Amino acid sequence: MPGSGHGKIRSLKAFTDTDAAVRQIATVYETGAKRIRDRFARFVAGERTGAQTFEACYPYLGIEVPSDEEMTETGLSYGKAPYPGVYGTTLTRPDLFADYYREQIELLIRHHNIPVHVGVSDRPIPLSFVVEDATADVTVEDARAMRAIFHLPNLALIDDAIANGAYEPPPGAPLPLALFTAERVDLALQRIHHYTGTAATHFQRFVLFTNYQRYVDFFLAHARKEIAQGDEYLALVGPGDVVEPNTRLSTLAPSGTPPEHLPQMPAYHLVRADRLGITLVNIGVGPSNARTITDHLAVLRPHCWIMIGHCGGLRRTQMLGDYALAHAYIREDHVLDQDLPPWVPVPAIAEIQVALQEAVACVTGLRGRDLKTRMRTGTVATTDNRNWELRYNELNRRFSQSRAIAVDMESGTIAANGFRLRVPYGTLLCVSDKPLHGEIKLRGMANNFYRERISQHLLVGLEAIRILREQGVDQLHSRKLRSFDEPPFR
Repeated sequence: MPGSGHGKIRSLKAFTDTDAAVRQIATVYETGAKRIRDRFARFVAGERTGAQTFEACYPYLGIEVPSDEEMTETGLSYGKAPYPGVYGTTLTRPDLFADYYREQIELLIRHHNIPVHVGVSDRPIPLSFVVEDATADVTVEDARAMRAIFHLPNLALIDDAIANGAYEPPPGAPLPLALFTAERVDLALQRIHHYTGTAATHFQRFVLFTNYQRYVDFFLAHARKEIAQGDEYLALVGPGDVVEPNTRLSTLAPSGTPPEHLPQMPAYHLVRADRLGITLVNIGVGPSNARTITDHLAVLRPHCWIMIGHCGGLRRTQMLGDYALAHAYIREDHVLDQDLPPWVPVPAIAEIQVALQEAVACVTGLRGRDLKTRMRTGTVATTDNRNWELRYNELNRRFSQSRAIAVDMESGTIAANGFRLRVPYGTLLCVSDKPLHGEIKLRGMANNFYRERISQHLLVGLEAIRILREQGVDQLHSRKLRSFDEPPFR
């Protein structure tokens, strides 16, 4: 019977029409979410006992690939199951992910010439992922009553085992269809808003990370110019979901309230109608923030993320303001060691490397030998010790042996998590000091350096994204990011 391998799935229906399948996913989700919202309204009104919501569950999507199917090359690194068998996943927030679901489902139907199955899973939707303020200011008695009526998040069931290649389906359970379950996605959406001050709905498919506020200042100036004069972007959105619309292109109205205090990693979005705009996140200094934000942004399935920040130059021939294009990383950040062992190589993504190099040439006007002199390609050492300079005698030799050209505290983490979570990545750093050679970042020198280089560096990042966008995003999702038994979803 079709769908017999999909376990305890209710109301399972087969679809060969992609749009119909996405509509059914939305119907299942909204039916469950409405049931939870309605019951919570009655709970607030005093109905502490009675009807439960444990039957309000996430949508399920599955496929069954026959054992006699001939495996063929599709030209893409995703959109096809690696082996015959039953695959399935839970889904969430079709309002946010409809286009992504539509693309993945269309590829599955086309590549396998089989229907997809949509139903109601056995995973209840947690209350706090539907009603965001549901657990605010509750008493102990309220909490007990809520647990009896609503499903609450269970961290024992939310992890990255699939992405880490450590997941083993229980007997009779489907193979994973996607890297993340619905609960993992919903948790990440909550965290994204907490850490960046903006809703996940505003994030664009191209992401820039930086570690200095001045990059944000230049980005905002550039974005406001685009909004005022250009015809590409619909709006600029900042923390507090503050929307500055391009009134010539959209009917959006100014909205949102700036927060009293900036969040830990504020995000700013230059929004396009197709979501192929640019998001800039100021992650600050250190690998912990770099890991935290990429852990969660990965559920949005961006087409790439690129680090543009400052670094210490390690070669005597480098000058302040030179660029360092990372093609390898020394990972001494340690924040990912349990999920991606340090012995795992993190390869460069060729398409992003080429785009960054072309962008440097375009923005600076440098070519040939002049370009190679001012932009060095090599290994970046990422450390979790901001005072690494105090270990000069030890590190001088290690950096020399590794052939490193630059040291920072974020790039290796961002690249490694991109590799782990299948998000294409790149790194272009700008040399702000050379501690091994006596050029330590001092106040006056730093201000002069910032004035001369930050705006150019940001323009290079923006130009690289333009190049990648125009070349087409499919080529970014390299096979080198895919494992042997990779889930079919991108």
